[in-house]
Amino acid sequence: MPFYQFNGIKPVVHPSAFVHPQATVTGNVTIGRDVYIGPGAAIRGDWGAIIIEDGCNVQENCTIHMFPGVTVLLQQGAHIGHGAIIHGATIGPNCLVGMNAVIMDEVVLEAECIVGALAFVKGGQRIPRRSLLAGNPARIIREVSDEMMAWKTEGTRLYQQLPQWCYETLQPCEPLNEAQTQQPLRVVDYQVFKKLS
Repeated sequence: MPFYQFNGIKPVVHPSAFVHPQATVTGNVTIGRDVYIGPGAAIRGDWGAIIIEDGCNVQENCTIHMFPGVTVLLQQGAHIGHGAIIHGATIGPNCLVGMNAVIMDEVVLEAECIVGALAFVKGGQRIPRRSLLAGNPARIIREVSDEMMAWKTEGTRLYQQLPQWCYETLQPCEPLNEAQTQQPLRVVDYQVFKKLS
């Protein structure tokens, strides 16, 4: 069971959201419509609140937490990549936080920002809309192009469809002892973004 009451407060999860059984959601956490929470994610609303708005995804092994009295906000369509850490920050609508990136306390990412994999965003910064950040410490490299934002939005749309697909098909099983012909995966026309200009 991935949900835990803390100090009398239970998480609130929209019925269309999917929280993997191996994730952990504790206390003052609100999860909206069509949200995907991957296995290994730790979302801990003990010292403050966590609000994950509609259409967000928090992928495998992410951590979301805060200092006492702080609310962490993931706004609509925020996309949090594998292993990222969000601590006491606000992630704006349709932002992407790359794999293993760290977003520190009191950071505000305005709408449609993209934070590169392994980036470290120092606390207290307000990052303007459509900024592309990378590095440790992270710095703004350039503005996010329309083409890059369209690619990000399409990737998030796949994650918004994933909860229903999980409800339809995900189930515990015993592994096969050897390879056999099985039903093929759903074909998705989505590629790695290679053009950075």
